[in-house]
Formats: sequence, C-alpha cells, structure tokens
Amino acid sequence: MTPSELKFLLAQVHSGDVNVNDAHKQLLDHLRQAPYEDLGFARIDHHRSIRQGFPEVVFGLGKTPKQIAAVAERITANGNTLLITRASPASFDAVRSVVPSAVFHEDARMISHGPASSPGHGNVMVVAAGTSDLPVAEEAVVTAEIMGNVVDRLYDVGVAGLHRVLAESKRLSAARVIIVVAGMEGALPSVVSGLVDVPIVAVPTSVGYGAAFGGISALLGMLNSCATGVSVVNIDNGFGAAAIASSINHLT
Repeated sequence: MTPSELKFLLAQVHSGDVNVNDAHKQLLDHLRQAPYEDLGFARIDHHRSIRQGFPEVVFGLGKTPKQIAAVAERITANGNTLLITRASPASFDAVRSVVPSAVFHEDARMISHGPASSPGHGNVMVVAAGTSDLPVAEEAVVTAEIMGNVVDRLYDVGVAGLHRVLAESKRLSAARVIIVVAGMEGALPSVVSGLVDVPIVAVPTSVGYGAAFGGISALLGMLNSCATGVSVVNIDNGFGAAAIASSINHLT
C-alpha cells in the first residue's frame, strides 16, 4: 500500500464509503506482507515509499535484462511506480515483456512505469552546459518528473558563451531549485548560483579531454565553488541530483 493509497483509504473511512472493520482488515493484510521480497539475486524493498516517499529505484548497469525484468515485474505487481536508471534497449525489451506499458526514455537511458508522485510546490530547472551533457541532464529531468515535479529545461548555456545563460535570468529566477549539469572545468554552477537566490544542485559530468580525468576536474571545481548555495553530487549522477531537488521542491 502506497502513501497515496493509504490516504485514499482514510478518506473513504471518513466519508463512510468504507467501514472501520474493512479498513482495519486492509491495513492488517498490508502489514502482514514482508517489507522486502527475496528473489535470490535481489531483495526488493517494497516499503521504501513508506519510509522515503518514493519506491526503490533500480540501477540497471551491471544487471542482466532478465534480472531487471524480474525486479520490474515485482515492483509493479506491488503497485509501486517503476524507475530504472542506466537501462539499455535490450533491458527495455525484457521489461516490456512483463510490463507492457513501460516507457523507455532513450536520451535519459531510463525505463519508467506508473503515475508520478504528488506534485511539488514550484518548478525544478535543469541547466546543461553543453549537448554532450544531455544524457545526464535528461536522467535528472525524467527522475524529477516521475517524482512529481514540473521541470523546465535550459540547455547549451555553458560558460564559453556566457551571454547565453545571462539572457535567461528571468527563467532562472522563476525556479524553486536548479540542477546544473556540466563537464570540462565545471564552472557553470558557480555562475548560475551568482544569479539566483535558490538552491543549486551541481552535477559534474565525465565530459572533457584527458585532464578532465573523467569528471574529477569538474567535481573538484564545483566543490571549490566560491558562490553560496551550491551542493554537489557524484559524477554523472543526474538521478541523485533530481532526488535532492525533488525533496527541496516538496518542502512546504
């Protein structure tokens, strides 16, 4: 039983559509279920949405399509929203065989199914420095949308052409929280943070030539930002950035 299903059940009891005894039975049936399901190769945490507000998310990299499909089938069978990151077309084919209405987000390399979470209180903006950063930016976009947020994209506004991001100051100021995705030297989050008074979640990407060290240069640059209000997630972690931004956007 998801938090929204529990709220709906309580509303039915309040309105008189469901009596207390029937509601009590439904809750007991739910509580009797194990908090996780052991598939042998994976233990699916079916109660995560109760503890954290969103179901367990599947990291697809390193898993076989068969394993991903098995996990996806059990997550959806328990009424939870499905979200799989770093998914391949082969994994999507396997998932679609057990969850026919699943959706493949090719640019984000993600699979999703089910309704979005309850809406946030404002917009989440995803800013990307360059086109090479779009896979990570789109991972953030899809995650934020599934988590119930209205998302505004602002792409290809890197610091090599600073006028591009300066021209969008009104859109930046309208966001409640901003995710900034950049590789190379990772300077864009500092620039954006200097223009707005909202939290910035910076995502370093593994984009760049040799001295970029697979995103480490961007990571260190963002961690050393002189601008206030910048937090930093791991390299290429668009999902993690969106999860944090969504939490902020759902605060009252």
